[in-house]
Amino acid sequence: MLSSSTGRRILRDRPRITSKTMSLEMLRKLPENSVGRTYASWLDREGVGPDTRSAVKYIDNEECAYVMQRYRECHDFYHALTGLPVIVEGEVALKAFEFANTLLPMTALSMFAVTRLKASERSRFWNTYLPWALTSGLESKEIINVYWEEELSRDVDDLRKELGIARPPDLRNVRKLEKEQRRLSKEKQAQMNG
Repeated sequence: MLSSSTGRRILRDRPRITSKTMSLEMLRKLPENSVGRTYASWLDREGVGPDTRSAVKYIDNEECAYVMQRYRECHDFYHALTGLPVIVEGEVALKAFEFANTLLPMTALSMFAVTRLKASERSRFWNTYLPWALTSGLESKEIINVYWEEELSRDVDDLRKELGIARPPDLRNVRKLEKEQRRLSKEKQAQMNG
């Protein structure tokens, strides 16, 4: 963060992202494709809020503790920006993106959750979401240096373009289509057997 003028400003100002500092009602009233409205819509769809992040513990250095707190509080903006849902598969994909982008070691460790995925989900992660995460994470600007509070009214697509972040395939739609294909396959099999 120190190598970025915006990052240095964030470190100096120490903004926090909580329901007290960021009105979800106000964000919901912003234009449809704005960063703030996209964030609020994503929170609503996923059933989470800005206060679901626990406080950082066990870090003695005040500045390092703030950086980790800021990272945690910005995590849902990363979800909203990429469209990845709060399910294990979406979290693992986002952690891979975060690692490629920020090089925070804990994000790499979080990727071990890939072992919890079903075989089809692991395959989708290795073949679709990991390549997207590595490419997008490495090629985009450092997202930890985004002053989200100043970007709320901005068009989200413009911000993605400026940061160099391509959206991955919509994971919820991909899963829905695969579920429908399995259902149709079962019905077809049942007709052939019956």
